[in-house]
Amino acid sequence: MRDKGNIGEDIAAAFLESKGLIILERNYYTREGEIDIIARDGEVIVFAEVKSRRDAKHATAREAVSPSKQRKLRKAAGYWLAKNYAETNEPPATFDVIEVYSSMTPPGVRRLRDAF
Repeated sequence: MRDKGNIGEDIAAAFLESKGLIILERNYYTREGEIDIIARDGEVIVFAEVKSRRDAKHATAREAVSPSKQRKLRKAAGYWLAKNYAETNEPPATFDVIEVYSSMTPPGVRRLRDAF
């Protein structure tokens, strides 16, 4: 059985695609860490951290993205941009948090744009 995080990432990717974003890559790994979803929203590159929770009783998913995690995501995004845009100007980018709450039917999804 797939774990909650993978299912949450599938739900988040489907949500982003339903909003017109194009998924470029999933689970991009570097020595700094992993970016769950990299997508394109028009000309903007979206680096998305997916947080799955049963509900928001104890803490919101957004609160789980600590300053340390944010630094790691920024470094990993820098690697991805350097690799994919070495010959051209880097496009604008944003760091979003996608919250997936499994206690709702269907699961609740919220995109927090420019979360950090």
